[in-house]
Amino acid sequence: QVQLVESGGGLVQAGGSLRLSCAASGTSFSIDRMGWYRQAPGKQRELVATITSGSNTNYADSVKGRFTISRDNAKNTVYLQINSLKPEDTAKYFCNLRFYSTTSYAYREVWGQGTLVTVSS
Repeated sequence: QVQLVESGGGLVQAGGSLRLSCAASGTSFSIDRMGWYRQAPGKQRELVATITSGSNTNYADSVKGRFTISRDNAKNTVYLQINSLKPEDTAKYFCNLRFYSTTSYAYREVWGQGTLVTVSS
């Protein structure tokens, strides 16, 4: 069983910064891709950024230049550095993991519970 635990959210004024963390734990798996998604009230969940096992990154246009995704392979942890926060960044941020299971011999996906980011004007 693989689980994700997110942390780092909070209440921040516009222009401030946050660093989100997501740690994966479990056995019999290898990470294929990790990423961050967000969902604001009344809106669909949207991709923010992803990073592959080879450290290739992908960002939503709305966050390019402000957000940076990175990972620590030894800790099975992915980070999201968020700078120049805007009120429209307010959302619950979810960590996503796509991994290969060495018990089921298949690619699988799990989601964290999310961490709330609130940006005040």
